[in-house]
Amino acid sequence: MHVNSSVLQQNKRTRLLEDSCENMTDTQRRNSYQTRQQNPEEIAETSLDDDIFDESYKEKDGPQPPRQIVWRNVVLMTFLHIGAVYGLIIITSASALTVLWTCVCYVISALGVTAGAHRLWSHRSYKAKLPLRIFLAIANSMAFQNDIFEWSRDHRVHHKYSETSADPHNATRGFFFAHIGWLLVRKHPEVIEKGTKLDLSDLKADEVVMFQRRYYKLSVVVMCFLVPMLVPWYLWGESLWVGYFIPGLLRYTVVLNATWLVNSAAHMWGMRPYDCNINPRENTFVAFSAVGEGFHNYHHTFPYDYATTPSFHLCVMKWKQWSRDHVPYIMHWLLALCSSSTPPTDVQ
Repeated sequence: MHVNSSVLQQNKRTRLLEDSCENMTDTQRRNSYQTRQQNPEEIAETSLDDDIFDESYKEKDGPQPPRQIVWRNVVLMTFLHIGAVYGLIIITSASALTVLWTCVCYVISALGVTAGAHRLWSHRSYKAKLPLRIFLAIANSMAFQNDIFEWSRDHRVHHKYSETSADPHNATRGFFFAHIGWLLVRKHPEVIEKGTKLDLSDLKADEVVMFQRRYYKLSVVVMCFLVPMLVPWYLWGESLWVGYFIPGLLRYTVVLNATWLVNSAAHMWGMRPYDCNINPRENTFVAFSAVGEGFHNYHHTFPYDYATTPSFHLCVMKWKQWSRDHVPYIMHWLLALCSSSTPPTDVQ
């Protein structure tokens, strides 16, 4: 008997939604309802229509199109992860300064994604002056996760059509697909179609975004590979070999997987205190590795908020409220270049 694939996908989505909603307390349910009552004036200033899930979207009938594997990406990702494992093996041969430099590059890369492509350009959750935008664009090139324009476009599609065929990394297709598999196959036709219909005029009008897009390949070679490798070699005599594999490949691979965990693990495991009708979760491990981005239930409920969550207590290393205001804190620390970053009034 033939079963429609869109029906199966919808049933899987429904089962995932039900598993933790039944365990929520009355307080959590009230919070879930209250936090959906968003301030219209605030949304008008800071948010985009594409932040809001399109409930009118319907899966098309019939079988899903066959997956077309992009073998170039499969080969590149395989060798990248092999190189990262080798970097981990030889990490004991690196100097303490090189390990510290690797951590610095990790934070810079993470900021390029979370504070840059994500919170600033995808959601416009705060405003940034030109020097900060330039810094975030450079940091984003160090992260090497597609240019800002493409990253922001795909992320807007992800929010508007979350966990449907139009979602680039649809979590209902399984952990592997949501984590890395979506990068190893051609995009679903629905993803391409919906992406072409988004209003991207704000990105096109940003000279920093378009400059980075124009020179993206060169900027990636310089920022993702040459700078992490050459700085320790030039400043304290580290070998180029160690510089390439540890602050280069190992750091890059860990940042990639930390970002991917937001798409996979943070859509599958964790509590949903803000909206139990969606799959994104509050996942502390992902929040720690992805510089706060693991509080995904809050983010999908309030995509226009610059903060990752209204409150956070991390037991590990006694870091309390580490993630609450991490983006604006770091941004203000960087020469106070941020402005107009206001959290939702109903969760203050």
